[in-house]
Amino acid sequence: MPEVSRFRGIIITMYFGDPSRHPVPHFHVRYGEYEASFMIDPPTWLAGVMPRRQMQIVLGWAELHNDELMENWRRLVNDELVNKIEGL
Repeated sequence: MPEVSRFRGIIITMYFGDPSRHPVPHFHVRYGEYEASFMIDPPTWLAGVMPRRQMQIVLGWAELHNDELMENWRRLVNDELVNKIEGL
């Protein structure tokens, strides 16, 4: 999965594979042994487990970088490389 951002021990990745499995624009987050998925617009937790503090940090970051995340999703759908996004 292409890495989009890394900050405060949080790693953000995105990928687009089978459209039937990835119909909603989203991104993946790893923090230590925790993993979760988040919808891009609006920034919302989708699945997985993440400590409350890190979840709030990720949601705030996603709110700030919503346009960039959506652009990366568009790029993935068109089989293009993603752009890095600044962390916090």
